[in-house]
Amino acid sequence: MPRPTKQQIDDEILDAAAGLFARHGFKETSVQRIADTVGYSKTGLLHRFPTKEALQAAAIERCVRQVGDTATGVSNLPVGPERDRAVITAVADLAIAQPGVVALLLSSLVSEPESEMGVALQSIGEAITAAFGTDLLCDSARALRTVGALGAIAVASVALRDHLTPDARAVLVEVGYDALGHARSGTPEDIGSH
Repeated sequence: MPRPTKQQIDDEILDAAAGLFARHGFKETSVQRIADTVGYSKTGLLHRFPTKEALQAAAIERCVRQVGDTATGVSNLPVGPERDRAVITAVADLAIAQPGVVALLLSSLVSEPESEMGVALQSIGEAITAAFGTDLLCDSARALRTVGALGAIAVASVALRDHLTPDARAVLVEVGYDALGHARSGTPEDIGSH
């Protein structure tokens, strides 16, 4: 088995850190806890990321970049069902590959804006708004549906992490898409084969 690359190791660390920051908050997440989660020594982790603040900044920047890439990829689509499906599909793919990042994404939408985490995560919320192409705070129903869709994907991807097969991806997308309130195309039996 080939040794993981530096980027693969950093990705693993940042995904674990993102998930722990989302679940426990910045103050309650220690470098030791992150190191234990990924199976590295605290010293080895600090060699890659010299402080917990550096880990937090890198995890948030990575999430913003990934959501920003999604927003850029759908920017040519008008706001509506097609764009929403593209965003939900990208988030589902991200959730399967990096559940910690999606947990951090969801955390950005539910954190108190004035809290330490809320301020740090504001840029993720802005990237999500850009991806969906609307100011979510101007339409409370749309905001609720969007948070519900992202929450469904995040919770399912974390809770079922070991059971998410390529076949489950289509169902994960449909769960998120359904929460947005758009009518499905096809019959329920067809949904798993999209």
